[in-house]
Amino acid sequence: MVHPHSSNDTMGASGPPHGKAAFLKHKLRDGEVTYAELAKRLRKHGLKETEASITNKLARGTFPATFFLACVAALELEGVALEEI
Repeated sequence: MVHPHSSNDTMGASGPPHGKAAFLKHKLRDGEVTYAELAKRLRKHGLKETEASITNKLARGTFPATFFLACVAALELEGVALEEI
């Protein structure tokens, strides 16, 4: 089982995450959601992602806004303030 922990995460010990990939990693970690579980949830939203494709996207830090928004929906986040990203 792969958990969303990465040394590429830009979240400091005292601060919030910076950037969309760091934000998603933070939310995954908070919700104890693995990349495999996220892939399963994204399939319910019509995205054909795998654990490996999610790992690659979040490691690169580059992905389409549609992927980001689908992740927000899959994680059932109530709202996202732009300051959080």
